[in-house]
Amino acid sequence: MKQFSSGLPHEYYYYYCGFCLFLGILVHAVLRTKSGGSKNPGPNLPPGPWQLPILGSFHHLLRGVPHHTMRDLSHQYGPLMMFKVCERIVVVVSTAEVAREVFKGHETAFEQRPTSPVLDELHSGHGQGVALAPYGEHWRQLRRIIVTQLMDDILQRHEERRGTGPGNGEQEQNMIDVLLRIQKADGALGGSLTPGVIKAVLMDVFGAAVDTQTISLQWAMAELVANPRVLNKAQEEIRRVLAGKERVQEEDLTDLHYLRAVIKETLRLHPPTALVPRVCLQENKKVQGYDVPHGTILVTNVWAISRDPKYWKDPDRFIPERFENEGALDFKGTDFEYIPFGAGRRICPGITFAQANLEIALVSLLYHFDWELPLGVKPEELDMTEVFGITVKRKAELLLHSIPWIPE
Repeated sequence: MKQFSSGLPHEYYYYYCGFCLFLGILVHAVLRTKSGGSKNPGPNLPPGPWQLPILGSFHHLLRGVPHHTMRDLSHQYGPLMMFKVCERIVVVVSTAEVAREVFKGHETAFEQRPTSPVLDELHSGHGQGVALAPYGEHWRQLRRIIVTQLMDDILQRHEERRGTGPGNGEQEQNMIDVLLRIQKADGALGGSLTPGVIKAVLMDVFGAAVDTQTISLQWAMAELVANPRVLNKAQEEIRRVLAGKERVQEEDLTDLHYLRAVIKETLRLHPPTALVPRVCLQENKKVQGYDVPHGTILVTNVWAISRDPKYWKDPDRFIPERFENEGALDFKGTDFEYIPFGAGRRICPGITFAQANLEIALVSLLYHFDWELPLGVKPEELDMTEVFGITVKRKAELLLHSIPWIPE
């Protein structure tokens, strides 16, 4: 049998074939664009970086951490910027002004979170939980349960038990007990809690609470040990307010003003979710004068907005004092310069719950222990590199020496 020969050196043959295939795809894409443009001009989409056939703009995100890359590209292409991931249009919001227009002027068009069969399978609730449920009556009922029936009910019952004291015969109720009690109740709230929905809600609550609060606590401790002045000021306030108590009580948190400023500044610099996605559900929506077609994924770069020098002085420095002043921005979703929990109707429903848990955990660490970096590590040398995922974590482990502190 005679061996086929292309006339090219063997090692270059496959490179040649690949180049021809790529060239063919490129020519086809250009011709299709030109022929389509002569018949139908298409929507007026926002500007964005150049695209490759099939891949779209995806290759730009390989430069580094996606929310950093998107912020850098927005400086070139504008506060409303278009990416194309394969055939899907993604529009990125990078300033508070555009976020305000989206969430106040067009919020009904962007009430839905993106989902997929993979996300549904991982979620194990197939859209039944509050995080990924389609916007509608089912989602509203779940949000009402979490906000008014779950954070408030549990807190109220704990207060009642503390008032009546031990030995009153009332059993401790956890989150599952509350959900099952609501399920048995009459009315719309109970009827919406099927076993599958309860499972999905529990995964939402525990996943959000455990993952995001752990990450935020790590970032807070990292920023504190990297800024000894702030650490000392926070510990002085905590130990003065607690005044020799053996343990931290919830009622002590109300007087820890600087501690709350530390947490707010941590969430500004390190929002647990750097990119908040929504899906456009309406036709022919316009934002900043550009068309946003139905099905477009709109991503708000919360991280970029939180570090925008237009809104923040020395935006990359850890300065809790910026939140001490009266009228300081809050994270309830109305100050669009600062939206670590999102904004609009789909803002995180567990803000109060997360804030209380984060406060009591951080107060306990700072009250009962002094903290030092390992020998030879200087505060300014602490690695603050991020790792991007569903949440933004620290790349390096946070290694600290804890020294027990005994109140006098």
